Amino acid sequence: MSNNKIILFFASMVFVWNMQGQDLQGYIKIALENNPEVQQFDTKYKRISEKKEEVNTLPNTEFGAGYFVSTPETRTGPQRFKLSVKQMIPFFGTITARENYVSSLADATYQDMVIVKRKLATSVAQSYYKLYEINAKQKVLDENIDLLKTYEKLALTSVEVGKASVVDVLRLQIRQNELNQQKEVLQETFLGMQKAFNKLLNQEVNTPVSVIDSLQIPTEVDKMQPNTLKLHPELVKFDKLYASVEKSELLNQKEKQPMIGFGLDYVNVEKRTDMNVVDNGKDIIMPMVSLSIPIFNKKNKSISKQNRLQQEEILSQKEQRYNTLEAVLYRAVSDRNTAVISYQTQLKNLSQAKNAEQILVKSYETGTIDFNDVLDIQELQLKFQTNMITSVVNYYTQSAIINYLIQ
Repeated sequence: MSNNKIILFFASMVFVWNMQGQDLQGYIKIALENNPEVQQFDTKYKRISEKKEEVNTLPNTEFGAGYFVSTPETRTGPQRFKLSVKQMIPFFGTITARENYVSSLADATYQDMVIVKRKLATSVAQSYYKLYEINAKQKVLDENIDLLKTYEKLALTSVEVGKASVVDVLRLQIRQNELNQQKEVLQETFLGMQKAFNKLLNQEVNTPVSVIDSLQIPTEVDKMQPNTLKLHPELVKFDKLYASVEKSELLNQKEKQPMIGFGLDYVNVEKRTDMNVVDNGKDIIMPMVSLSIPIFNKKNKSISKQNRLQQEEILSQKEQRYNTLEAVLYRAVSDRNTAVISYQTQLKNLSQAKNAEQILVKSYETGTIDFNDVLDIQELQLKFQTNMITSVVNYYTQSAIINYLIQ
C-alpha cells in the first residue's frame, strides 16, 4: 500500500479528518515518508522480492579436468588428459515453484509494511488529538481568566460602594493565579508532547506544530460491524503466511523428484608410433546422462510434516488475533459512545451554568451579587468546558482506533 493510499485511507474517516483540513493529512504524509520503521519494512519487502532472481537459476554447471600421470594405452593410442562438463536440471516446474514460494513470502512481508504504516498514521492522529486537547484547554483557561478579570472589576466597584469585601477581590485574584498556573503547566506539557510528535514524524524536535482550532462531535455516529475485521491487514497477513506454507509444500514435492543431468566427457588420445592403426590418435567424445534420486533422504517427509504443523499454528494465531482485535473494536466503540454521552451531558451542564452566571450578573444591578457564588459557577463552567474537550478528544481517539480496525 503506497503512502498516498494510506493517506486516502485516513481521509476516508469522514467525521475525523474533514473537520481538520489538510494539517493532519500533511503530518501523516511526512511521517510515512520519514519514519525509519516504515523504511525498514519497505527495504525488507524489496529484499525478499529480489530473491525471485536468486531462485530463478539452474544448479551450478560442473567443469572437470584431469591429466593421466600414468597414461592408459588404448588401441588407438595413449590417453593424455580428460575434460568434462555436466549440468543438472531440476524436475519440471521446480524453479517456478521456488519463484511462487518467494513471491508468497514477499506478499506476507508486504502486509507487515501495510500494518506498520497504518499503526504509524493512527499514532500520529492520536498524538495530534492530544496536542489539540492541550491547546483547547489553554484557550478555555484564557476565557475563564478574562471572565474573572471582569468579575474582579465588578468586585472593586462593589468595594468602593461598600457592597463587597476586599476579601472577595483577593479570592478572585487568587483564582486567576491558579488558572495562570494551570495554563503554564499545560504549555510545558504541550512542548513536551510536541517533541514526541515530531519524533513520530522523524523531524527536528523543536519544529512548531499547528493544530485545528475546534473539533465537534458529529450528531450521528456510524454503526460498526465486526465482520469487516476479516479484511484487516493483521489478519490478511496470516492468510498470506498460510499460502506461503502451501507454496513451500508444493516446492518440497518438486524437490523430492529426481534431477536429470546432461554432460560431455572429452579424452585426448595421442597417436601410436609403433604401428599404424585405424583411427590412430582419435580423441574420445562421450555424451553423459545422469539421474539424481533421493532414495535415502527423509528430509522431504520431515518438511511436509513441519508444513502441516505450521499451517495449524498459523490458523490458531489468526483466530487468537481476530479475537483480540474484535475485543479492541468492541471496547473502542463502547468508549466512543461513552464520549458522546459525556459530551452531551457536559453541554447541558454548561448551558445551565451559563444561565446561572447570567442570573448572577443581573443580580449585580440590584446590588445582591455574591462573589462566592461567582467563583463556584466559574469553577463549574471550567470543569464542564474541560470535560467537553476531553470527551471530544476521546471520541476522535477511539474513532482512529475503530477506523484502523475496520477500514
